[in-house]
Amino acid sequence: MPLHSEKRVVYYLPEQMYALVADVESYPDFLPWCAGARINKRYDNIFFADLMIGYKLFREKFTSKVGLYPQENRIEVTYTDGPFLYLKNYWGFHKHGDYCLIDFYLDFEFKNIVIQRMMRLFFNEAVRRMVQAFEDRAESLYGASSIFKSASCSSKHF
Repeated sequence: MPLHSEKRVVYYLPEQMYALVADVESYPDFLPWCAGARINKRYDNIFFADLMIGYKLFREKFTSKVGLYPQENRIEVTYTDGPFLYLKNYWGFHKHGDYCLIDFYLDFEFKNIVIQRMMRLFFNEAVRRMVQAFEDRAESLYGASSIFKSASCSSKHF
């Protein structure tokens, strides 16, 4: 089961980063391996979204429940249907001086053992590219970014 936890300081407002991550329907425009995104149902601060992920011949669709908590600048994602045994994802955006401290957590496991083993091979690179894609998107939406401080901890449990 891959697990990634990271804290990163970026030169954007917490509200800007929250809005960027909450805009799930825009993910195919900038996230690697995201071939499609659609919101199915919406209830107040919760929605259900389908994401299509793909790489070469591999394509899988999964559904997640996304909880938006704008007063706390927090987003929680839980898996509801698709190729995973489970998927948990958390984003927190906190004011850190003039910057935003991003608290990111991702933990998942595929049902298919072959896919799970393949994921082991490129998990760290995939997460690195995904985090970079969000930073690049922030720059394109809000202007040039300066990352002054970065502290990350990545661990894998298989």
